[in-house]
Amino acid sequence: QVQLVESGGGLVQSGGSLRLSCAASGIFFSVYAMGWYRQAPGKQRELVAAISSGGSTNYVDSVKGRSTISRDNAKNTVFLQMNSLRPEDTAIYYCNAENERVGGRRYWGQGIQGTVSS
Repeated sequence: QVQLVESGGGLVQSGGSLRLSCAASGIFFSVYAMGWYRQAPGKQRELVAAISSGGSTNYVDSVKGRSTISRDNAKNTVFLQMNSLRPEDTAIYYCNAENERVGGRRYWGQGIQGTVSS
């Protein structure tokens, strides 16, 4: 059974930081690209940041320079460090895992709320 369990969300003030974690189980973590998506009220889900199995990263423009995605293959965990947070970063954040070798194997976490107050 595949599980992606997010943690680290919460309420922070504008300018603050959040460090999100996603612990994966039931998958061969090292062959999965991992991503963080978010969905704000009334908006579509968008990719925030992703990291390939080889460690290549990409970010949505709105978080570039403020966020860092990283992974620990020994702990089957992916992290998203977000700094200089803004109210517009408020959203439910979802962890995503996508197998880079076998198409169609994609999994989602249940989501975690991140709220930035002005």
